[in-house]
Amino acid sequence: MSDDSVTPGTTELAADGGFQGSVAAPDPSLGGLPPHLPDQPSPAARRWRWWKRGALAALILFVVLVIWLAITAPLSQSLKPIAPPSITLLSAEGKPIARRGAIIEKPVDVTALPKHVPQAFMAIEDRRFYSHPGIDPLGIARAAWRNMVAGGVREGGSTITQQLAKVAFLSADRTAARKLREVLIAFWLEAWLSKDEILSRYLSNVYFGDNVYGLRAASLHYFSRPPEKLTVPQAAMLAGLLKAPSRLSPAVNLKGARERSKLVMAAMVDAGFIDAKTAAGLKPAGVNIRPLRDMPTGTYFADWVLPEARDRAGAVYQEQRVTTTLDSDLQRMAERAVRTAGLGSAQVALVAMRPDGEVVAMIGGRSYADSPFNRVTQAKRQPGSTFKLFVYLAAMRAGMSPDTVVEDTPLVVGDWAPANSGGRYRGKITLRQAFALSSNVAAVRLAQAVGLDQVVRAARDLGITTPLGDQPSLALGTSGTTLLEMTAAYAAVAGNSYPVRAHGLPEEERSWFDRLWDRKRSFDSDTREKMLTLLAAAANDGTGRSAALNARTYGKTGTTQDNRDAIFIGFAGDLVTGVWIGRDDNKPMAGVGGGGLPARIWRAFMADALRDQPRPVKTVIEEEPVENLIDDAANAAEEGIDLNVQLSNDGVIISTQPLPGINASISLPVDLPGQRPSAPAPADAPVANAQAPANQ
Repeated sequence: MSDDSVTPGTTELAADGGFQGSVAAPDPSLGGLPPHLPDQPSPAARRWRWWKRGALAALILFVVLVIWLAITAPLSQSLKPIAPPSITLLSAEGKPIARRGAIIEKPVDVTALPKHVPQAFMAIEDRRFYSHPGIDPLGIARAAWRNMVAGGVREGGSTITQQLAKVAFLSADRTAARKLREVLIAFWLEAWLSKDEILSRYLSNVYFGDNVYGLRAASLHYFSRPPEKLTVPQAAMLAGLLKAPSRLSPAVNLKGARERSKLVMAAMVDAGFIDAKTAAGLKPAGVNIRPLRDMPTGTYFADWVLPEARDRAGAVYQEQRVTTTLDSDLQRMAERAVRTAGLGSAQVALVAMRPDGEVVAMIGGRSYADSPFNRVTQAKRQPGSTFKLFVYLAAMRAGMSPDTVVEDTPLVVGDWAPANSGGRYRGKITLRQAFALSSNVAAVRLAQAVGLDQVVRAARDLGITTPLGDQPSLALGTSGTTLLEMTAAYAAVAGNSYPVRAHGLPEEERSWFDRLWDRKRSFDSDTREKMLTLLAAAANDGTGRSAALNARTYGKTGTTQDNRDAIFIGFAGDLVTGVWIGRDDNKPMAGVGGGGLPARIWRAFMADALRDQPRPVKTVIEEEPVENLIDDAANAAEEGIDLNVQLSNDGVIISTQPLPGINASISLPVDLPGQRPSAPAPADAPVANAQAPANQ
């Protein structure tokens, strides 16, 4: 048999991978004919079979999705009137702390509005609104590309119909399931409502900031006119608010709202809604804000965090529950410390945060019911000597150390002569002593040596955003800022990371682009150690000694001109706390300094929060010169600190607390022999001068 012959009934593998030879041997029972084999389907038939299977699978999936949507998404409610929104704020433990409703008006009808009003919203939000079926593939692709290039979410691809589905009927979570429900509801709305009805519902329900929902309410609130009479710049401003309603609200950020409205008008030109010549001739919209009909309700903390909570909740039209960073136990402790402090006629503010800026307690005044004005976040008062933190940070960065010697002697800078309180000077002292005793002339000398620009840079690095003067008195804290910013600056030292942004909501995960662009910085180990040394000296042996705890305590006092403001800011454990005492009418408070009442409130709260106990201020052993004891006592008296003195065989103890033992405690008089008359200005108060005006 030749090599290429094939035996009947056998097969061989051909060189090309196919089969050759006969398929089957003849069957004698069939008359020698080969057995019948089933016909093999053609390639076209096989493809059609797969298409039918795919279509059936898609149909089954569609039915499952419809059933799932009917169960999980409120289709039965999507065509009904939308209920007014509300938001409930929760403490970190999940306890409700405040609930707020919304300002609304009757719905709008887009057919009754000037054409440029809906066009402004379509230009910036969804310019193909009248042509797409509820989703816009081109818009989604464009947004995805721009977000990829930006390295984070910078633009959304949702249509107005999708936004209505999300805002009105869904939660604010960002899961894929919610996004799918949003798309399906969008199709449902497009099937049952006309485009004009969808746009009318959308404009009647979106959030415009300042607790205002719906176009009519926003038009009346910001411009005191109905939406039927809005001009192009006004419509553009309102359309621009939707990107960040609370941040861009013209009630608080008119400049930002106007900048955003320019982008909207440019988009209107690009979409062909108005021509470039018309846009160029339009002036920015002014505002005529109508007073809110309802006063804020809740707490100082709730009022502060609510705008961001609304933005994060997505202005959803149902009750939203937003968890905050407030610690209910710490808040009660803070309220107790303030309530038992004996404030007299003075106001008070207290804020406590973690080193990363997470606010856990806030008191903006003596009584929220009497005055909802938040003195933690809204009042811009002079920080006094607490501002010296930045002066000394600039000095440490310049290569100085706590042991560097500085002159504590009278000083003249131009036509200004800063002075220490009471005219008391100590000659050559170390920076540790100068910071602890809050020497004014030493701080001014340091600022002059390193340059005011370096002091300002240090303040900016640690998060101070308020305007800072360029006069020498800046070193003594004569530029107004908020207690919140100052406390966050001290938190930067506590946590060795700056700047610290005080926040009342848990921080969201940031994109890699945001982390790269806005990276946190830290102090080098030497600089931070020097700053901790200075802050420990002030809080344990200096003007802030009445705040000292058993735990390692760091802080600084501040007292402004004529005792108009008294402040103590410090940290211990994992808490950073700032306390301010003052009057709303800015009148002086005789004998009240940062090392007195504010430090005692700080100590009472922190001791409770850290389960700690205050410790005696200072022990003077018999070998220490008596003059040092008298000097320490004089400083304490000037701060308005109540001292007790105990004598023993081992030495003398000065304490702000009752002292144990059989020896009687002696109350130290405020007026010591050879000292000034009673009720003197605290040691860290700047003296009156033309360049250091009182707070306004």
